[in-house]
Amino acid sequence: MEKLDHLEQLLAERLAHIERQRLPDAVVLHVTPETLVATMLLLRDDPQLDCKQMIDLAGVHYPEREKAFEIVYQLLSVHKNHRLRVKLAVDEQTPVPSVTSVWWCADWFEREAYEMFGILFTGHPDLRRLLTDYDFEGFPLRKDYPLSGLSEVRYDPAQKRVIRQPIQMVHPNREPYPVNPA
Repeated sequence: MEKLDHLEQLLAERLAHIERQRLPDAVVLHVTPETLVATMLLLRDDPQLDCKQMIDLAGVHYPEREKAFEIVYQLLSVHKNHRLRVKLAVDEQTPVPSVTSVWWCADWFEREAYEMFGILFTGHPDLRRLLTDYDFEGFPLRKDYPLSGLSEVRYDPAQKRVIRQPIQMVHPNREPYPVNPA
């Protein structure tokens, strides 16, 4: 607890303009796209904070919120032995500045957030799909994405090649569900 108290005090002194949240096991900073890169540089370069490692970047989709996406950065200071969480809420149209200039490891994390959620990053050196096909449509980790997907890929023996076609959910041995049961 003393370590978190000390960390929270340091953050209050150096980042007074940034909203902070104290959890039982962590301190969370809530930033905006305009303050993201400057905050990350301070967290990395300040000798008292010393967050030299970015452990993870995760996207979260909250479709009911006005700002439907939240990006969560997990930072670590090995020398100071503390972790810090940075959160950024954005909507679908707002691009997020890339932090690859601060931590190069953010490259693939940001690509994954773009591919799975559709979160756009400005200043990213290579923002393209990483885990799915280049012609894949949609963003599969959004909560409004259909569980069965939008299309299926299969081998067509008549054409002698792999084809992509829309999903057809037909169950030949089932009766359709009655709309107005009698």
